[in-house]
Amino acid sequence: MKQSNASRKTNEQAREVIANILLFEISDPRLHLVTITGCEVSFDRSVCNVFYSVEPDRYEETKAAFEGAKGRIRSLMAQKLSWRVAPELRFHLDTSVDQAQTITAALKREGDRLSSESGSDREAEQSEESLETSEDPSSTSHDGNS
Repeated sequence: MKQSNASRKTNEQAREVIANILLFEISDPRLHLVTITGCEVSFDRSVCNVFYSVEPDRYEETKAAFEGAKGRIRSLMAQKLSWRVAPELRFHLDTSVDQAQTITAALKREGDRLSSESGSDREAEQSEESLETSEDPSSTSHDGNS
């Protein structure tokens, strides 16, 4: 679905408000170092899907913390925004950061493997060339006019 400038602005506004609430007004230690990666607010602003990322070993505890703090975050969000309704908050884990790290690590391993293979291939080619030139008498230049 194509986003208009107004919906993009609304989504960004919701993301900023929720991120500030988590940073300054929620004291639950399970919600520290959580990154709000994006928000999608429905057209009528009744629902806000909030996407967050966190370290892989904290998935479950963070999900439980968001379920517990959902009402407080919604109340604080309503105070800070001038929207007619306070949207229902639905929190979703955003694993795209983890997937990007996995892909980056795989690419690095493949690059290292290829560079080590090409290094050994180059050495093999060089040693083959040196053997060919030392065994081949035609490799030296002779001028038939001498």
